[in-house]
Order: sequence, then structure tokens, then C-alpha cells
Amino acid sequence: MRRRTFIKSGTAATVAGLLAGCTGDSRNEETTTESSTTAGTTTDEGTTTQTDDGSYTVSMAPMGDVTFDSVPETWVANNGSWADMGVALGREPPEAVWLANRYHTRYYDEIDGVSVDASGMTSLYQGGVDRELFYSLDADVHVIDPNFLMNRFSGWNQADVDEISEGVAPFFGNSIFSTGYDWHSDYQYYTLYEAFEKLAQLFQRTDRYEAFASLHEDFQSRVSNVVPAEGERPRVAIMWASGDEPTSFSPYLVSDGTSFKQWRDLQVRDALDETDVRDFHASRAEVDFETLLEIDPDVLLLRGQEHKTAEEFQNTIVSFLQDDTTASDLTAVQNGDVYRGGPLYQGPITNLVLTERAAQQVYDVDEELFDREQVANIVNGDF
Repeated sequence: MRRRTFIKSGTAATVAGLLAGCTGDSRNEETTTESSTTAGTTTDEGTTTQTDDGSYTVSMAPMGDVTFDSVPETWVANNGSWADMGVALGREPPEAVWLANRYHTRYYDEIDGVSVDASGMTSLYQGGVDRELFYSLDADVHVIDPNFLMNRFSGWNQADVDEISEGVAPFFGNSIFSTGYDWHSDYQYYTLYEAFEKLAQLFQRTDRYEAFASLHEDFQSRVSNVVPAEGERPRVAIMWASGDEPTSFSPYLVSDGTSFKQWRDLQVRDALDETDVRDFHASRAEVDFETLLEIDPDVLLLRGQEHKTAEEFQNTIVSFLQDDTTASDLTAVQNGDVYRGGPLYQGPITNLVLTERAAQQVYDVDEELFDREQVANIVNGDF
């Protein structure tokens, strides 16, 4: 196998970790076996350099400096966060992601002029991850944190990562969606737009990134304007709920990571943070109806339901809670404030859609918070 791109310098990626929420549609499928690979890290200086022969180097923690002899054409991404960044840069979606059914393309329906067909997208995880799949995909770059492959399940080690890096194409990614594990503090963490800028440097489309960054700055100002005074914000609880009739829930406290960006930006009042309930990332905790009733949030936001439309969610989850003798006593159920809680992964486009939706859910905002036409123009290079 020829190697079209190569790592020029920097340490190998060998930090341990487990990321929840990435192996299946249900909460139970998230709890696969952790391994314990640990090693050194690389400091990201945030530089991009160009050489006379047309090759260029981009620095990304934890890989360090990664050099490309030309702009990658085909690629593989870890999840919908990175896939959405690629779409925002006007690129074709990746050939594969960890789980294709976790890349929710329905959000693009909110924006005329932007659409993504992910029907033929491959799932990297199929009860495990086969190295031969990487050879068959033959991508020009793998936008995946290799620590994810080595520590998300019992399967890969550093030798496997090195084989694919040298035999197919390098890895270039960071686990940005969550900072809920100790291993992630061992190397630099990127915010959504810091990671987006890195991918823009990789694909040599920093002009689109800069246009999105400007749009996002205006968007953040609009979001701040709709946030009510602290004492007027409702108490919200974010839980993972599996299936159509859930009786136990995994708690997600609002924290760092792109997974919670909309909730941080909206400065929601986290009902779980006011209790002794521990976050699912740290404890694999679950709560039942009785515990949920003790917390009794004003707004209940349920994750794991993004494959449903709002109407489908109402006809299944909400209807079930309304009919249950205990759940029906919840303030959020009685007031009709039970909603889909957003996906685990979001990029620059989907974050706009999800934040606006969250503002509608939590603060009853009925205005558009971003310019759809401007988003489409940037994606299509017309700006």
C-alpha cells in the first residue's frame, strides 16, 4: 500500500481513554470494555507551515505535526462533529464514521441549499473495528483520535495504529465531544471552533472557516440576548433515555466538550448539579422515576432520541411518560416540557440548528437566531 500522506514529526498518539455514547443506539451499548493504554503526549503549538514542494504541515494534539503532500480528497471521520465540519467547509461527507446512524443529517433540512446524503456511509464499528476495513476504504486521512480506537473497546493497540498510519494514511483528530474522562486531561483539548480551524487548515479552506467564525460571533451575541436573568431560568435535566418506554435514565451534567455547547451558551440552570446525582461519564449512574421525581426538573431533555422527529418523540416517549403513574407527576411532564435533548456530536452547522432549537425548548424563543442563507452561501463557497 502506498502512503499518500505521512507524519513528519511529533509523538505517537498513545493516551488512554473511553468515550461514552459511541457504540450503539442504546445506553447499554455504550458500556463496552475499557482498556488502559497510557503514554506521553504532544503539545500543540497551533502552527501550519507550507514548503516549496507544495506539501504542508498542520499541528494537531495528540498527534503533533502531521505533513500532507497534497490536500486529502477522501476521508474518514470519527463522528458527526467532524463530518459536519467537513460539510461546512464544502467538502463531500466522509466515507465512514464510527456509527453511521449517529450522524443525524436531518438537521440540514433546516437550511435550504445544504443537504447531505449519508445513506451509503460506512460504520467503522461493527461489533469491533477491522483493520482491513481501513484498507478497503483507502482514505487519504483519518480524522480520528487514535486513542479512541485503542481505548474505546478491547481491540486495537499502538502497533495497529502505526500499521494503518503507515500503510494507508495518518490519523488527525482529537476527542472533542467530551472531557469527562481523566485521560483527556493529559493532552490539549479543543473547543468546537478550535477543532474546526484545524480541519480547515487540513483541507486548506480557512476562508470558509473564517466566514463561519464571523457568523458564529454574531450568533453568540443573539443567543446571549435571549438568555433571561439567572433567577428566571428554568431548572433543566439532561438524561439519556433508550427505547420508546424508558424506565431508567443516565444523567448527563452540563460540562465541557462540544456535546454540551448549546446548553453552556444558553447558560441553562442544571438541575442535576444541585443534587448528589453523579454524571454518567464518571459513574455509569442511572436514575429511576422515583429519583427523577425527587429532582423534579422544570424541563426534561432526553438524549438518545434524535432519530425521531419532534412528533414521533411526542407520540412515543412523552405519551409513555404521561401514562405512567409516577412519571406523570413530574412537573416537566405535566407542563409539556419534555423534549429531545440533542445528539452527542455537533459541528458548526448542526450547533446553530441545535442551539436555536434549545432556545425554543427552554426559553420559548420564537425567532430565528442565525441567517440560513448565509450558512448555505458559505458552504457553497459563495461569500
